Amino acid sequence: MKKLYLPLILLLIVSLEGVATAMLPKQFIGGDTWLIPHWTLLFLVLIAMLYDLDNSYYSLLYALIFGLLKDIVYTDILGVYMFTYGFSIYLILELRRVLHGNIFVAALLGLLSIVFADVIGYLIYHVIGIAPMDFVAYLLHRLLPTLGANLIMLVILYLIFQKPLQKWSDSQLRRTTSL
Repeated sequence: MKKLYLPLILLLIVSLEGVATAMLPKQFIGGDTWLIPHWTLLFLVLIAMLYDLDNSYYSLLYALIFGLLKDIVYTDILGVYMFTYGFSIYLILELRRVLHGNIFVAALLGLLSIVFADVIGYLIYHVIGIAPMDFVAYLLHRLLPTLGANLIMLVILYLIFQKPLQKWSDSQLRRTTSL
């Protein structure tokens, strides 16, 4: 049963992202400023930092699965979120090997993962012709507000899930690798 916690939490977070986007005031969606919730990616960063061991890649597997789910539910093009989330989590897994896990490193890695995923997604959509805005407008009206809003959510997720993720990792991963 404990092995289902992470996928169920991720599924709930994917659902809540859509609800949050629908409930944002109109000046944050569709006007000059766009706030894009990347809560799933932030939780995946926490899984990479607090749950995965050096030889386990659950966060990368979940990034590919739930990135594809986000593509299916929220976008018209399959594979963009799957690729960007997978690539971002792979980079975070490599960076966490040299950084100690605390809330400041989580904030840094969370923001880096959003920058990786969002900029790569923007470039893909821009090349295809779906994102017609220029890069400076994208930085000012989409990336910076998105980073600010997601940083708040990252702190909330970290405070809620730090101890449970470490406990689940100890009980599920460390126990099975020590045999």
